Amino acid sequence: MSDASTSLVPAGQWWLATLGRTVVWARLRVREAGTAEVFDSDGNTLPYDSEDSARAALLDAEFVELEGLDEADMEARGFLPGELAPPRARDDEALRALMVQTLPARH
Repeated sequence: MSDASTSLVPAGQWWLATLGRTVVWARLRVREAGTAEVFDSDGNTLPYDSEDSARAALLDAEFVELEGLDEADMEARGFLPGELAPPRARDDEALRALMVQTLPARH
């Protein structure tokens, strides 16, 4: 038996949009051929002809790349550093249910 059944889905680039304490995630993956795909919060995998076109679509939908957020960006969105972590699951089916997160209110 292989460990593949217990391994996690490869990460890709994580993007997020926020509304209050609700985080909507999207995962962008670049394929070997240079095409790209975005796995969205509805569980759809959307194809794009390039990474640039996928990034443009995410930016148009008001998503930002998690890796590009600094402490000030997170605080401006109402989150503490380290509070945002992309969802993790064994497959896209399980991941779909985790693509929208509501974080607890801060006191």
